[in-house]
Amino acid sequence: MPFVEMVFAHRGIERTISNVLIDTGSAATLLSADTALELGLEPELTDVIRTMRGIGGEEFVYEKRIERLKLGDASVPLFTIQIGAMDYGMEINGIIGTDFLTAIGAVIDMKKREVYVSA
Repeated sequence: MPFVEMVFAHRGIERTISNVLIDTGSAATLLSADTALELGLEPELTDVIRTMRGIGGEEFVYEKRIERLKLGDASVPLFTIQIGAMDYGMEINGIIGTDFLTAIGAVIDMKKREVYVSA
């Protein structure tokens, strides 16, 4: 599976998170609740709660708008992510969805196992 490192920035805290899966089948970008808490992204009364549906069933997530999300040299300011338990039976800290991939104009070369940003 294509795992990468991403930089999540919120309220002046910036962390590089490993074991983030690139998932073109996921509409939204998701961060594990445990990792989110390390960034100070705890649930608040103003957060939007959503139901995420996937091949493994349904999961409740809450949404946060973070200062910046970065993959390599590509960065998107004020990006909305979803935060959930992510109990999928494997070590995974996040999922990069098509929302972020589209925002940066990502091109995925599966043969080379690289992600490029289109010009």
